[in-house]
Amino acid sequence: MTETLILCDCGGSQSLDRERIASGCGAACSRVFRALCTDEIGKAAELMQAGDVVIACGQEQAVFIDLAAELGVETPGFVDLRDRAGWSDQGAQATPKMAALAAEALMPVAAPPAVDVISEGTCLIAGPADVACDLAERLTGTLAVTVLLSDEEPPLSRAYDVVAGRLTRIEGALGGFRVRIDGFRQLMPGGRGGFAFGPARDGAQSACDIVIDLTGGTPLVPAPDKREGYLRADPRDPLAVARLALEAVQLTGTFEKPLYVRLDDSLCAHSRAGQRGCSNCLDICPTGAITPAGDHVAIDPMVCAGCGACAALCPSTAITYEAPTVAALLARMQRLARAYRGAGGVAPRLLVHDAHGAEMIRLAARFGRGLPADVIPLELGTVSGLGHAEMLAALAHGFASLSVLMGPRTKQDALTRERTLADAIAGAGRLELLDIADPDALSDHLYAAPVPEPLADPVLPLGNRRQITRLAAQALNPGGPVLDLPQGAPYGAVAVDTDSCTLCLSCVSLCPSGALIDNPDLPQLNFQEDACLQCGICRTICPERAITLVPRLDLSDAALGQQVLNEEEPFACIECGTLFGVRSTVERIMEKLAGTHPMFAESAQARMIQMCDNCRVGAHFEQENNPFASKPKPRTVTTEDYFTKRKDH
Repeated sequence: MTETLILCDCGGSQSLDRERIASGCGAACSRVFRALCTDEIGKAAELMQAGDVVIACGQEQAVFIDLAAELGVETPGFVDLRDRAGWSDQGAQATPKMAALAAEALMPVAAPPAVDVISEGTCLIAGPADVACDLAERLTGTLAVTVLLSDEEPPLSRAYDVVAGRLTRIEGALGGFRVRIDGFRQLMPGGRGGFAFGPARDGAQSACDIVIDLTGGTPLVPAPDKREGYLRADPRDPLAVARLALEAVQLTGTFEKPLYVRLDDSLCAHSRAGQRGCSNCLDICPTGAITPAGDHVAIDPMVCAGCGACAALCPSTAITYEAPTVAALLARMQRLARAYRGAGGVAPRLLVHDAHGAEMIRLAARFGRGLPADVIPLELGTVSGLGHAEMLAALAHGFASLSVLMGPRTKQDALTRERTLADAIAGAGRLELLDIADPDALSDHLYAAPVPEPLADPVLPLGNRRQITRLAAQALNPGGPVLDLPQGAPYGAVAVDTDSCTLCLSCVSLCPSGALIDNPDLPQLNFQEDACLQCGICRTICPERAITLVPRLDLSDAALGQQVLNEEEPFACIECGTLFGVRSTVERIMEKLAGTHPMFAESAQARMIQMCDNCRVGAHFEQENNPFASKPKPRTVTTEDYFTKRKDH
């Protein structure tokens, strides 16, 4: 069923061109209402009952959601045209942007994969007795509470369990915490007088659904504000402790945990044969959700907070972000750019932001200048996972520039690194990271920023991140040049010192992406640059230190084919003439071993170095004092032998 866009000018405070918006977004539009949420709400009810609708109002969503529930119809979609376009110093010129925003809102949104997390309310409170026990008294009627004290006088209350010890390790997240306690001492409930604790032991382990840390020391998990189910407060702050009680009682039941990232461990280039390669995701993960697991890494989805930095930095696309996927994000970008141009716009600029940035935009629209008419906002759950591929794709779709508005909780390390890489590919002046906290300052910056010339012929990059980067880079750099990239870039070449390389092919056997390739017929080392991840395993494993990484991006077709890095003449077996090995290597071995090593002291033994596998085995069996030889085969006894032994013959 075709959706209808319901327009409202919010009391005449913005200008809406119904026909141009409809032609740009490709959907039917209602007439422009003036007070849809109040005086004309009956008209909204009629349209909602008539079919699927999208209401152009972000402020009064709760009113229309309640109306849909009252009418028994499907909840409508929403798009905010007022704060993001209409309320602006350039609101009269914002019709192309309104059409673009409406077109994006009409796109179907796929929910990320998720798993149910069950919390039964088992709670561990660690801290000093006066604070921890007081909090336990408040929660014991709702949660199953255990208090962990640090060798202090235990309370006389038996309404909750009390133990003593030191909380030394916490793993897991809401509904699945695993804890280790050293110096663990159980309460002895028997006897007259105050309670006492039993003997101490280390390494006690337990499980719980919720952890409340009132120790006041260093957090026991990385990024404690991102670990679901881990609540922490300063024990000297009674208000903060009281807030923890309100948060804890709401952490029982069944919760939906999004699975933010997906891992294909067959593509992971973490290590091979104990040689470490790429560690980008391990180094950048703020929560410790990623750990080494042999040749690849493992991701704990319960601990992952969904920042997406690991996916942005993964050179092999082994880790991909799912909320949203790269394909879904690029589809949104394309829809925005195409609808903007379809409604008469020329050079759109893209502003990517999160929920904090959305609030800044609303404040700038209500009390300030709002956004310029050519700046199209795109809201994501997090901007930390925006990689160079998505940045380049935005420019390839026809946006003149891309600005990323960071929030107070944005992980900036990955963004800064990815922006540097994207700048090297697209050229400076098109991409920027904005660390601005004042809405008015944000508006002033965007109004004053220069607008580069957009791509004349926009393209549609498809595939994984590496393929998207290559397609976008070719559109932005016609002619297929070779671009120099900063150190650590996931694209590049391998330079081989042919004087040092012995063609042992250790690098080929360990290359995780198959960029280094041997030739089964000749002593030859081949290389396909497009497949190289620059993980460094080949450089690490090379016994001759003959390999150097060269970060660059070759946009020509030559990067898609194989090139010979080193080759030598094969050696011919002196017995049968079969080609094997490398001539220079065999001659070098002959020079070092023949006549000097005890095993090759004689010329007959030294000749074996120059034989192929089959001939060498045969020579071993034919030589005297063969260690593999058995007793001679006995002669076959004949009738003549029997006659010869007879006395009367």
